[in-house]
This record gives sequence, structure tokens and C-alpha cells, in this order.
Amino acid sequence: MEAMRAAQAAEAMRAAPAAADQRRRGMDVKAINKHVIDQFRAGGEIEGMHRERLLLLTTTGARTGRPHTTPMMFHRDGDRLLVMASNAGAPADPDWYRNLVAHPAVTVEVGDARYAATATPLTGADRERAWAAIKQAYPFFADHEAKAGREIPVVELLYFVQGAEILPID
Repeated sequence: MEAMRAAQAAEAMRAAPAAADQRRRGMDVKAINKHVIDQFRAGGEIEGMHRERLLLLTTTGARTGRPHTTPMMFHRDGDRLLVMASNAGAPADPDWYRNLVAHPAVTVEVGDARYAATATPLTGADRERAWAAIKQAYPFFADHEAKAGREIPVVELLYFVQGAEILPID
């Protein structure tokens, strides 16, 4: 059953990068992200995206110290949530990744939950295993990797247990 769900999700996500590229060409990325964030928090359908594979990640700006929320796809690896800093195949890491490297304390919104987490880039064999599984489930990430010409960071969002509680989304 889990394999069937993963295959269905992979098929559904294959169309997402092309739709996202089309939206980026005709609209400001910040405006797109704000629209997606608003739809996500409203709890309804998210245009052109699959809610079950989307989370909101709030990081602290590396230079500004201000909070920045970014919608992004995630991959479930057992009980871990992983996000991929592919930046749609751009040669540079996305801003959110540079932010979490500087400030690993983040906030995650997934489904109806909101919680504090620690963002930890995977390394070594753990990263290689996870990245291979991600590319198998979502082949477009192999295209991103080839286009970027860099190692795509994979980040675990580890629920911060000590003193943390799951907060309702406002």
C-alpha cells in the first residue's frame, strides 16, 4: 500500500515543476509564494500543487534576522521530513537553505500542524541514500541536479522535542 501511494504521489508531482516554471515566467516568485502560503493556511486546495507533499518552512534571514516563509515540497523518509534545496536546478543554493545553515532553528507547517524544528543538512551515506530515494520517487530532481552542476542539499527537519509543542495554525 505504501509503495502504491508513493508511486501515485510521484506521478502527481512530475507535472508540478513544469507548472511552477510557467508561473515563474509570468509572475513574481514572491507573489506566487505569498499566494501559495495563503492557500495553504486557508486549508483548501492549492492551485497547481499537491497539498499532501507541501510544507511551509519559516527560516531566519542569514543577514537580516527577519523571518522568511517559503512553501516547498517535502519527502517523507520513514518518520523524517526531508526538503531538497534544488532551487529548480539553479547553480546557487536557494536563500532559504543559506538561512537555515546560518540559523538552523526553523518553524515547519505541514498538514494542520505547526512546530519548531531543527534543520540539519544530511551528509555522507545518509544523504546519498536519501537522495537516491528522492530521485527514484521524483525523477525531475535528477534533472535539477544535472542542470545545477552542484550537489543538491537534502535537509532533515527534526521536530524539536525539548519544550516544544505542536501549535495550532493561526
